Amino acid sequence: MKRAENAGVDDGRKPAPMAKTKTINLALQGGGAHGAFSWGVIDRLLEQDGLEVECISGASAGAMNAVALADGLSRGGKEGARERLRLFWEKVGAAARLSPMQRTVFQRFTDSWSLDHSPGYLFFDLLSRVASPYDINPLDLNPLRDVMCEVIDFDNVCNCKKVKVYVSATNVETGRSRVFGQPNILPEHVMASAALPTLFKAVMVDGEPYWDGGYMGNPPLWPIFDNATSDDVLIVQINPFRRPEAPRAARDIVSRLNEITFNASLLRELRSVEFINQLIEEGRLEGTGYRNAFVHMIEDENFLAGLGASSKLNAEEAFIDLLFEKGRAAAEEWLDKNFDAIGKRSSFDIPKLFEGDHDALDGERLRRAAHFQVSNTGTTKRPPQ
Repeated sequence: MKRAENAGVDDGRKPAPMAKTKTINLALQGGGAHGAFSWGVIDRLLEQDGLEVECISGASAGAMNAVALADGLSRGGKEGARERLRLFWEKVGAAARLSPMQRTVFQRFTDSWSLDHSPGYLFFDLLSRVASPYDINPLDLNPLRDVMCEVIDFDNVCNCKKVKVYVSATNVETGRSRVFGQPNILPEHVMASAALPTLFKAVMVDGEPYWDGGYMGNPPLWPIFDNATSDDVLIVQINPFRRPEAPRAARDIVSRLNEITFNASLLRELRSVEFINQLIEEGRLEGTGYRNAFVHMIEDENFLAGLGASSKLNAEEAFIDLLFEKGRAAAEEWLDKNFDAIGKRSSFDIPKLFEGDHDALDGERLRRAAHFQVSNTGTTKRPPQ
């Protein structure tokens, strides 16, 4: 029977219930130009009907994606956010045309996105081992800061009511993470979150120096657990957890050390989340206000692991576009497999991440440690709904 034949006719049947909107929180890792992968993920998530973002936390490039998202949402909702993110990354790519760090002809011919053989990259890499940014760049020139200040309206970010934003930086003097949130997110907070100490001077905030937030919160999860009503955290992973064997070449060793360093804080927080979830399941935290956290992850480890650390400094437009498409594809695959899991269960297996970890064998000791840590940071304790 054709639909038109029953138009306007009440046949006594109840209309199909509207699908309930699902709410998630985004946690975005930092990783230089690889942050364009996260842009692709966000772009696809913003297209998804019935999906809203409550909180977003980020470090370094993740922090820049976070403020661009909030600015765009304030300007024009989801489509405004997509436009603002695209404009930001297009400007980053355009600025990279003037960078002294460019791929060689051979690397372009072989479709390698690494800068390992770039004369400009090798020169600055060697120079950074004997001279600091205070010597090399006394005027503190930073094209990325110029792009951000041109594209992002921080009044929109601070006053955005559609998403809560948190960006992390590392206090140089104390070694502790500091998280900045609305209504007081300023350009210097985001630049502090992206201040790699070998490339940029420490950014002064309230009279204290800060470096890249990735060292102590990449991305920070506890602000989400403290302030979100949604139980779902979706981590966009751009620094691979695992490598099949120990690197031998000097540059490969540096690359792997970079990955381990920038994953350490996330692994620590994930372990705490899993232990608290176990305590809840065992009934040890009844009446405390703790709730299970549903953890999800979007990544493309095979692709990103093959890029190498130097490619994080390659903001070439073609590379940015490739990362964007890879991020969209990863988000598409995740939505197809796991959209129904949102609000019901985790789609990321945290215990599997720690398989073979000898510390995990001493479960009781680690549960006590996790309970102490979480009780003192607020992790997984949410405001009542």
